[in-house]
Amino acid sequence: SRSKAGLAGFSVSNLRIPGATRPWELDYGRPGRMASALDIMLEAPIGAAAFGNEFGRPNLCGYFRTYEQTVVFEGFEELRGFHKPIMIAGGHGSIRAGHVSKKQLVQGEHIIILGGPAMLIGLGGGTASSMDSGASSEELDFASVQRGNPEMQRRCQEVIDACWAQGESNPIASIHDVGAGGISNAVPEIVNDSDRGADLKLDKVLSADESLSPMQLWSNESQERYVLAIADDDLAEFERLCKRERCPFAVIGHVTEQQTLKLYDSASDKFVVNIPNSLLFGNTPRMQREGLRRTQSPLGFDKPEDALEEMVERVLRLPAVADKTFLITIADRSVGGLVARDQMVGPWQVPVADCAVSAAGFNDEKGEAMAMGERSPIASINAPASGRMALAESITNIMAAPIAQMSDIKLSANWMAACGDAGEDAALFDTVKSIGMDICPALGIAIPVGKDSLSMKTVWRQEDEERVMRSPLSLIVSAFATVSDCRKVLTPELKRDQGEACLLAVDLGRGKNRLGGSALAQVYNASGNDCPDLDDVNDLKGLFHAIQTLNAQNYLLAYHDRSDGGLLVTLLEMMFAGRLGFEIKLDSLGADAISILFAEELGAVIQVRKVDLEAVLATLSQFGLAACSHVLGSVTDNDRCLIHYSGRVVLDKPRAALQRVWSETSWLMQKLRDNPRCAQAAYDNLLDASLPGLSAKLSFDIHEDVSAPYIKKTRPRIAVLREQGVNGHIEMAAAFDRAGFDAFDVHMSDIIAGRTTLKDFQGLAACGGFSYGDVLGAGRGWASSILYNGYAREAFAAFFHRDDSFALGVCNGCQMMSHLSALIPGAEHWPRFERNESEQFEARLVMVEVTESPSILLDGMAGSKIPVVVSHGEGRVAWPDAERADQVIQQQLVSLRYIDHHGQPTASYPFNPNGSALGITGLTTADGRFTIMMPHPERVFRTSQFSWHPAEWAEDGPWMRLFRNARRWL
Repeated sequence: SRSKAGLAGFSVSNLRIPGATRPWELDYGRPGRMASALDIMLEAPIGAAAFGNEFGRPNLCGYFRTYEQTVVFEGFEELRGFHKPIMIAGGHGSIRAGHVSKKQLVQGEHIIILGGPAMLIGLGGGTASSMDSGASSEELDFASVQRGNPEMQRRCQEVIDACWAQGESNPIASIHDVGAGGISNAVPEIVNDSDRGADLKLDKVLSADESLSPMQLWSNESQERYVLAIADDDLAEFERLCKRERCPFAVIGHVTEQQTLKLYDSASDKFVVNIPNSLLFGNTPRMQREGLRRTQSPLGFDKPEDALEEMVERVLRLPAVADKTFLITIADRSVGGLVARDQMVGPWQVPVADCAVSAAGFNDEKGEAMAMGERSPIASINAPASGRMALAESITNIMAAPIAQMSDIKLSANWMAACGDAGEDAALFDTVKSIGMDICPALGIAIPVGKDSLSMKTVWRQEDEERVMRSPLSLIVSAFATVSDCRKVLTPELKRDQGEACLLAVDLGRGKNRLGGSALAQVYNASGNDCPDLDDVNDLKGLFHAIQTLNAQNYLLAYHDRSDGGLLVTLLEMMFAGRLGFEIKLDSLGADAISILFAEELGAVIQVRKVDLEAVLATLSQFGLAACSHVLGSVTDNDRCLIHYSGRVVLDKPRAALQRVWSETSWLMQKLRDNPRCAQAAYDNLLDASLPGLSAKLSFDIHEDVSAPYIKKTRPRIAVLREQGVNGHIEMAAAFDRAGFDAFDVHMSDIIAGRTTLKDFQGLAACGGFSYGDVLGAGRGWASSILYNGYAREAFAAFFHRDDSFALGVCNGCQMMSHLSALIPGAEHWPRFERNESEQFEARLVMVEVTESPSILLDGMAGSKIPVVVSHGEGRVAWPDAERADQVIQQQLVSLRYIDHHGQPTASYPFNPNGSALGITGLTTADGRFTIMMPHPERVFRTSQFSWHPAEWAEDGPWMRLFRNARRWL
């Protein structure tokens, strides 16, 4: 969401950055120590991103807020903020109609636990999460700790995917995830859905801890597990799939006609559970709660007397407003190959996108969009208004994507509140009522899913005084919708070379310019009492339809919603993304320049061509927005922010100076967390106003299909090779499929077991991911499974020594193949790949140059300078001696090099994301048949997969040439 891209949902209390403190110097072991906001902001995003990276799901959207404030009322004050951080993670996609409903279970069907073993995890989770922080015991807090295992999650997912891919023969009759309550909750629910019971044996449950009691074994919340029901006839096929993926599973019992849950424990020789379903799922009495509405409002916010420049700098540094690069580049945003819009926008890759979009398939323009909305600080003034604003913001964000109608949008509502506290129950009731019974019906939008956490209060003692931190009521709304054309998603990037262009503001606040709950109020430690609200649902509907209409008619060059930081931040982010300037007048928007610039009312700013201005205004008027549509001024090429009000200049600043302030918080966080030298290098790039940004220079015709003469002939077989933990095989198969190959999914277990032989394939592609979780180092575990298995070693050596075979190793596959260099003719010069110089996982769109080499895959591409995505933590080439890199370049065995935006080979960060000497990131063998590289060309073989690309590119991106070259060579 705008100015909130990054970790998918994240709120913490005030940001404090002690200059000398590094995360590894923090004292985490002190008894009773509460993790600081800084600790959480440094560590938690890395953990969340690492799980998604290893599991193989792109992180494309989110929000980030810090909030801790003393809210002052007449005669008293209270502390509001987030000592309990809010973290939200989820995903979006599509499901086939035949898989929406679970099948009716029949007697005798097997009940199966798929996934990892039971551990002493999460037994106190439900209890601890329902208590105020500081109120639970140390033992309970320890028992509530969860641990994730993304590599196991990946194995489970591969089994599930293999099942549903069989269509009508799908062996899964019903499936249920294991979450709160562990299998003690999931097993009863899966059978009760069909009005059935279960006869189970506790000793069949896989366990990693022999000391677990029956209760602990039955109720622990170990993650990465599923409960499935499978018919007896399908059990052998299911077992085959699990063994292929090396995914543990256990048959723990069967379905019964009698609606009774029976759990037998052989150790005690008795049924530890033997109860009717009605006892578990009977009608519980409805809870009655009484809440009193608060009648007092906080004191008003008096606008500061500081100079406007001081206000601007304070607001731009606030984490909710500031640059989120430190959160975004640590998360893989390209895995899967279906991403059409991530957070990074424009040639300079600025994180300001309004929504995330993925394509429905590798040959599809349709897709799905996701966006978020969240306005928690407003709840300290008016809780229902904060809910309405959160919902409206999710819509103003997602409308950047082409959506056929508003009813196509579906919402997920996540509610957080300090229930039981004075006024908070009533605030929650009023907000839910407003959203669920008023706003959503009026918009024609449904909320089919959501979640809650209703203990958002922290209590502690400080200097013998009890202190209480209450979270404001926090509604986080995630919006989802199908997209008609993922190539037509609007971004905030101001466009150049479009003739004279104008900026228009659509102000749904209709001149009220309320500052309560704003970033400006927050940086001056105030809340205010007059906050923005969704005053008229019809205005929001009108804006949605107007933007969709104008986008369909190609009138809009750029679009950005107004949210945290107000109109000024909206304009500045558009300027940062496009590196253009603007000159505007504020007079028509209200009677006070500060309120106009910083009020966080609903609305948007659009860029249009001057020749289209009349038609655009007519469309806005058609949808009832004439009175709130304002022509602000023009886009300029002088790279300055120039704002006039009432006949005088109120702000005149160069873009670079403002962007440095906006990026300062991200820079400081990266200095603490990552390699400080790399953080400084990235920050200093903002000083270079001449930096041209991403570009493309091709030495070949992007429209030429060199494989076309061979497409109608036989389709060669290519083995898309993976090991457990690899997650980039689908997009690799899709790229080779488009080039005319028959791509086959080949697991290492297939080769080791002799089910598949490499003799049947002419090509081999080793894919990206985290083989064996990279616990032995990047690609080493995968290589070891070949080198230390006689059958596998012989099979790979034979494949490499044929004269009609070729291979491509990408990312983890590149690292793996480098360890196999002794088996590959002409690969003795290949280096190893070590930890990135930044000391962090790097996911970016960078520039590479294709160098002159014998690589058959890069034939005819030498001299091309092309953007490509990278996603790796260990990509820095390591040579046995310092001279080796120069020698390999002189021998023309280097195939790819990182270059800066001026087109020169570089080791400088972030143009070179891992610090490899001389920019080397791709190599080949003397005969060119085997090529390895760290970048991911298979994730950007379509133009729509790039977060930025030249406007003249058509369907196929330039990296499609690599895969077609393979077909032509064969």
